[in-house]
Amino acid sequence: MLARSRAEISRSALRRNAELLSAHAGARLIVPVKANAYGHGLGLVVAALQDHPDVWGFAVATPREAEQLAALKPGKPALLLTPAAPEEMAELAALDVRLSVGTAEEVAALPAHAKVHLKVETGMNRSGARPAEAVRLGLELAQRGQLEGVYTHFARSDEADLAPTWRQLELLRGVLDELPPVLSHAANGGGVLSLGHLPGLDLARPGLALYGYPPTNLQSVLPLRPALRVTARVGSVHGIEVGEQVSYGGLYTAGHAQDLATVQFGYADGFPRGASLKAYCALRGERRPVRGRICMDQFMLDVSGLDIRPGDWIEVWGEGPVRLSDVAGWGATSEYEVLTHLGERVERVLVE
Repeated sequence: MLARSRAEISRSALRRNAELLSAHAGARLIVPVKANAYGHGLGLVVAALQDHPDVWGFAVATPREAEQLAALKPGKPALLLTPAAPEEMAELAALDVRLSVGTAEEVAALPAHAKVHLKVETGMNRSGARPAEAVRLGLELAQRGQLEGVYTHFARSDEADLAPTWRQLELLRGVLDELPPVLSHAANGGGVLSLGHLPGLDLARPGLALYGYPPTNLQSVLPLRPALRVTARVGSVHGIEVGEQVSYGGLYTAGHAQDLATVQFGYADGFPRGASLKAYCALRGERRPVRGRICMDQFMLDVSGLDIRPGDWIEVWGEGPVRLSDVAGWGATSEYEVLTHLGERVERVLVE
């Protein structure tokens, strides 16, 4: 069956972004591939980066994602960023997944063959051991030969005031000073771009920035390229007259005669319903307005004056006149949400 929508994932953009971020951080990268690699496709992103010299390994958020990652045999370490349940640990460790721990109970449940990254709570207040407890747990894990890494997560590294981030880093370094040498990491994308090289830290974990979407206030730091372009197929084309209404609720009334293309991509595929009456798409280098409310599976686009036929493709967003940031703004949401809401019906393909 023909694809109705497609996400093109640029291998060259991913690899170049990884190179730039690694050089700026002065560290190799742990590439987050959680949530289907931020909507880009887990298998495609791993295939694009598994032989990259600047990539140390990959990270996921759930045990099921860790199983999926291990099944791809990436040839590089896989790190689970959230605690596994005790009954999951043995199976994950057998797959050589690095486990995150942050409590005494989690440490006690570890199988003997597990490799561990200890999470330190320094200000995010989401998970992990506070510094004094982290030192105690880290020494125990090191004595057992299980401690591979120690890390924390920055909460505010994309803000103008970096004082809270430096305080988090100071707390992490205080823990590292009390432990034997191990791998250490802290910087997310905002941290890499705003702080640059952090002496003493071995790895960095840029997420959205690696995919080409840095925080707005840090866009000028590195020439990162968006790695994803979304296109959709035209299903039909028809004309409407002055006064006719379009889509659910009749929210749009035509002020002039025009031609509409019904495009086979909707909010179930990742086009935010909240973008209705505001969104545009790119067609032959022009921004064309979406008319009426975005439907679950389709939307209507003004194609007046263009020779558009069923089967033609339009760009929903990419590097051209409509970008992911536009779509997120129209939908009153974030780039993270738009990407991770890309539906299963969207065909992912790796392109150069």
